[in-house]
Amino acid sequence: MIGAGAVLAGAAVLPISRVSPAAASGQPSWLADAVLYQVYPQSFADTNGDGIGDLRGITEHLDHLAWLGITAIWANPVFPSPFTDAGYDITDYVGVHPRYGAQEDVAELVTEARARGIRVLFDLVAGHTSDQHPWFLQSLQDDTDSRYVWATPDQLPPDGSLPEDFVASPGPREGAFLKNYYETQPAINYGYARMNPDQPWRQPVDAEGPKRNREAMREVMDHWLKLGVSGFRCDLAATLVKDDPGWVETGKLWGEMRAWMDEHHPDAVMIAEWGDPATSVPAGFDGDFFLPVNGPGDGAPWKSLWQDNPYFGADGTGSAKTFVDAWQQTEQAIGSPGHILLPSANHDGALRLNNGVRTPEEVPAAFAFWLTWPTVPTLYYGEEIGMRLIEGLPDVEGSAGRQNNRTPMQWNDGPNAGFSTAPAEELYIPQDPDPNRPTVAGQLADEGSLLNFVQRVIALRTKHPELGSGGAVEVFHDGYPLTYLRGDRFLITINPSREQVTVDVADDRLAKARPVEDSGVRVEGRTITVPAFGYAILDLGEQPIPGLSRGNLREAPESPPALRRDAGSHGHITWGSG
Repeated sequence: MIGAGAVLAGAAVLPISRVSPAAASGQPSWLADAVLYQVYPQSFADTNGDGIGDLRGITEHLDHLAWLGITAIWANPVFPSPFTDAGYDITDYVGVHPRYGAQEDVAELVTEARARGIRVLFDLVAGHTSDQHPWFLQSLQDDTDSRYVWATPDQLPPDGSLPEDFVASPGPREGAFLKNYYETQPAINYGYARMNPDQPWRQPVDAEGPKRNREAMREVMDHWLKLGVSGFRCDLAATLVKDDPGWVETGKLWGEMRAWMDEHHPDAVMIAEWGDPATSVPAGFDGDFFLPVNGPGDGAPWKSLWQDNPYFGADGTGSAKTFVDAWQQTEQAIGSPGHILLPSANHDGALRLNNGVRTPEEVPAAFAFWLTWPTVPTLYYGEEIGMRLIEGLPDVEGSAGRQNNRTPMQWNDGPNAGFSTAPAEELYIPQDPDPNRPTVAGQLADEGSLLNFVQRVIALRTKHPELGSGGAVEVFHDGYPLTYLRGDRFLITINPSREQVTVDVADDRLAKARPVEDSGVRVEGRTITVPAFGYAILDLGEQPIPGLSRGNLREAPESPPALRRDAGSHGHITWGSG
């Protein structure tokens, strides 16, 4: 769950040196070449007919992910929970809820995934537990227990009111505890960076409770890493230490975690749910997401692409410059081997590409960009077939409006789209009711489908390092069409608008370029004409220029020309005589 909001906007880079051997040597981790796929377990595949997805369901569909080109899975929580926040309220960090399976199913998943070249990441929800967790139940019985942030009755306002985000104790312990979001999620105590006499419940970061909790989280990570999990997506990573200007103490906390992992599990990665890689990566994370909140402009890089007058919008009124500039600045700040991860959607506030505004015909152009820009692409389950956002669904397990992004995976044309054999009314969340909903089986049989296109572009990215996170990028035009060169070899041009657009590219090799993927682009001399919702990946047939490296965004040799718009239609690439 995202939550720090605008508080994190405009974050400064932490004055913390990453301690990992990878950073010291300048060698990137396996994350550098990853294509990450987010699995929402309860909505992915149900193997026991109870209407809820499970771990075996993930295992049984690993061949689909391997064929697609996925190299790592991030699975949302599968731990024991009362599910007041869909599993982000945990009662046992080292257990598996029976509805998902057992520890043996985790071991089978990671073993079978590794056999296919796929790693598995789990969520690390370090900021809070369920109010039913044994830690909290013990804390209710012991006034001296400081695992959570407690205020005693004498520390609370005399008028009986409670400070912001505090919840009255359900007893027998008197006072109130600090929550994270839902009242069923007591915040774990990692201390405060600053003391405040008006808030006497604050403890420093080196107090007994915070130290105990840091050790407990290392034990949690050690358990899963020894079972074969390859790392963690760290929930609410920016918010553990409270009142921490510049995230200095928060950075020290994660740096301590990173140092421990480098000593005991050096191949494992930590990915932050922070939304500001320029801050989180220097703190010790291998990578961080651009998200709808936090970081530059409170999520502006992500929003400028997918939301809020987005560049990927049919009206053609957005701009890719916001994203390009933020990416360049962030890359320069984090250096190698840190990584920016770019999702289009997730289980939280990032909505699907097929969002009810953007139509299915607009989606391929988004993928053509998304899979050829030097970030680590993060696909949310079902995006590869263009699953749509579904409005009007009932709230499920504290989804609070987010259920529109959590409908069951659509595998085939069978009952419940192949997700489950349970009666439709017993599904975790109702299925997309559209009889023409996209499915994996249906799109596999269609060479021109989104699924086959996504698979081909991922394969192209995997085959050619120029298209991965390590290849250089040169931007010729950040309007419509977005046009850029990868590794001085592949020219990509993207037009998400409903009108045909034209751009001049100052590269004489263009006349002899070979189309790899296209949707009707026309090349005449140095001029490229891209139809509505069009795209092309062109191979200029040259080897990369020595010395160009990741994050090396250089200006085009000539200033981008004025954009021209005219009518056009889809077709095959044609080559003019100019």
